[in-house]
Amino acid sequence: MYDLAVAGAWIEFAVRWLHVITGIAWIGSSFYFIALDLGLHRDRNLPSGADGEEWQVHGGGFYHIQKYLVAPKNMPDGLIWHKWQSYWTWISGFILLILVYYLGAEFYLIDPTVADLTPWQAIGLSLASLAFGWIIYNTLCRVFVDADQTMLMVALFGVLVLMSYFYTSVFSGRAAMLHLGAFTATTMSANVFMIIIPNQKIVVDDLIAGRTPDAKYGKIAKQRSTHNNYLTLPVIFLMLSNHYPLAFATEHTWIIASLVFLMGVTIRHYFNSMHARQGNPHWTWAATTLIFIVIMWLSSGSMARDTVSEAATGPALRFAQAEGFAEVQDIVLGRCSMCHAEEPVWAGLLWAPKGVRLETEQQIARHAREIYLQSGVSHAMPPANLSYMEEDERARIVAWYLAATRS
Repeated sequence: MYDLAVAGAWIEFAVRWLHVITGIAWIGSSFYFIALDLGLHRDRNLPSGADGEEWQVHGGGFYHIQKYLVAPKNMPDGLIWHKWQSYWTWISGFILLILVYYLGAEFYLIDPTVADLTPWQAIGLSLASLAFGWIIYNTLCRVFVDADQTMLMVALFGVLVLMSYFYTSVFSGRAAMLHLGAFTATTMSANVFMIIIPNQKIVVDDLIAGRTPDAKYGKIAKQRSTHNNYLTLPVIFLMLSNHYPLAFATEHTWIIASLVFLMGVTIRHYFNSMHARQGNPHWTWAATTLIFIVIMWLSSGSMARDTVSEAATGPALRFAQAEGFAEVQDIVLGRCSMCHAEEPVWAGLLWAPKGVRLETEQQIARHAREIYLQSGVSHAMPPANLSYMEEDERARIVAWYLAATRS
């Protein structure tokens, strides 16, 4: 039978690839249409009755684009809906959440030193938090749809700060950052699915029926689209953060996550102002740099320590008790732990790559799958085989892992 660990790794890779592809498509179209809307020339008397227009050149051709504030007089043929990029970005992201954090809850989602949860408790908190995010966000938007939008953004930022603290209080640092990204991305995708597209369908139905569409639907959709525009960059940072222990494995992870949202606002404000021809607010780059320096300073504090007992427990126990573990432990300690340690001895390394430490029985057993895939099946680790791991040693890692999974 085909190796399930290898098959699982390829499935995860395929879903991650789909997630990146659809994410690029969604973010690209979102950024483009926000820039287009802000850059429209609205000082021209257009015979078509459009709200604004713009000429663009790309790919060897010229494009003449017009926007109607509510809708054109008649329903156009071949209307293109921009929605599936958003839907599939969320769907593929949720599948990844299941594959990595739900199926591997005891390894990646739960940190007993943070909260001693069962897998089902952790998964339940994860799902409930995603639903809560949409409910509280949608409620605030409905209440403040006609109010000062700056105040609404401040209220939403307060929610994100509270969720940052909540996630770091119940999940591992890596999972906390990822979940804050998923929390935000779920809200963004729900904006498209629950508000923007339904509102546009109401306008289309009115056109088909010969009625004059109500401008309020476009106003509401524009509000949500603007929110998505400002939230995109923080979501990307949070999704990438699991590769950088300085972001997720410190005592100040929730503060770092909160500040990331402020950086997203300052960066997008610059580009939005520029596209709207309102000048180049260079102060935003100074603010962004200052926030980033604060984040760097916060991350330089003491890293979160793994205080779990050195004795393997839970699912890791199976790997620690499997035939050949003692040999594999010696191999890992000899070939890997000079880098994957609380205090790496390899020149130039100040912390363990990706925060993975392989010094104790518990740590090695918890990372059995990664050791198997990266040092047994492939030659990814050690990088460039700098510690001279032999083929016989890789074979023993494979034999140990398979013995544990078949027992």
